[in-house]
Amino acid sequence: MQKDISLIGIGQTKFGEWWSKSLPALIEEATDAAIASAPCSALDIDFIVVANMLGEAMSGQAHLGAIASSLLPHRPPAVRVEAACASGSIAMHTACALLESGRAETVLVVGAEKMTDSSSDEIASALMGAADSEKDAPSGLTFPGIFGLIAKRYMYDFNLTRERLNLVSARHHANAVNNPFAQFRQQMTPQQIGASTIVADPLRLLDCSPVSDGAAACLLSTKHRSDIRIAGSQTSTDTVSITDRPIITSFGATKDATQRALDEANISTSDIAHLELHDCFSIAALIALEDLGFAEPGEGIQWYEQEQSMTVNQSGGLKACGHPVAATGIKQIIDVSKQLQASGRRYGLAHNFGGAGATCCVHILHHSPEHATT
Repeated sequence: MQKDISLIGIGQTKFGEWWSKSLPALIEEATDAAIASAPCSALDIDFIVVANMLGEAMSGQAHLGAIASSLLPHRPPAVRVEAACASGSIAMHTACALLESGRAETVLVVGAEKMTDSSSDEIASALMGAADSEKDAPSGLTFPGIFGLIAKRYMYDFNLTRERLNLVSARHHANAVNNPFAQFRQQMTPQQIGASTIVADPLRLLDCSPVSDGAAACLLSTKHRSDIRIAGSQTSTDTVSITDRPIITSFGATKDATQRALDEANISTSDIAHLELHDCFSIAALIALEDLGFAEPGEGIQWYEQEQSMTVNQSGGLKACGHPVAATGIKQIIDVSKQLQASGRRYGLAHNFGGAGATCCVHILHHSPEHATT
């Protein structure tokens, strides 16, 4: 990073069904919590970056940068960014660029979605905006269908059984039990995962992340310091349609963004103590572990079969904590920061992608307990 960027404030809503709360209300709740946890006041915020994908389609509300700005007394300049499910991490990346350039000293990053008021058909159609409208949508594909194809190919190539895949969602549900912000805090056995309703063969209902409402917010600063700093922030892109890729069991954007983030932080994968990865579907978790460099191709499942020193989706991940699309990438960074502070370890990684890995953003957090908050 060109400048030291500290994570000085964090806040989020509980993820779930918030029928009584509007999209702006969710943004306000997360923003207030982030400011309350920071060593500065709202008046120190000199820019806002809002992440949102579905505001127009689900809530009839665009122009969310100005909406978020109007919540603060001094109305700082604000923008909205969108990169499908990677919107939150791209907002963080945008904030880092603003801070590195010197155009801002303290930036509020907030991501939010309001999804559960809409029907399943409406949600599925809106989310397909993250796919290719000419190559994917006309065939009737949805994202469960796209990842069903990916899962079927992966299981064929690497001889992954249904019974072994069940371990992924079961582990993430077990992790979510201790997360007060998680949408689903119930234990689920591997047998329950495998017995759930088929959605897109071979994927079942409990392989899929849920539809969620929620918001998450971070305050980043070059002016104020904390014990957590952003050591790496990198993004990469690939083709939107999987039909344009040579293989579909590995996502090139994840590999590229990860390597550049590790280089920027001047560390290796062995330094990572806590990982929050993008498990929109159970198969995506295995592919991510491999593309991030923690497992060889076809061996990601071993992270769920054996004890490991690095934690994976200790929050419950998208699967059990919930997935209000544009809040996810920000919430992952919040979770990694908490995990580092709790364990006293040095480095954590947040991995967030949009579409079928078409946009990927990786952040590496560095925990320095000796850095006093100022």
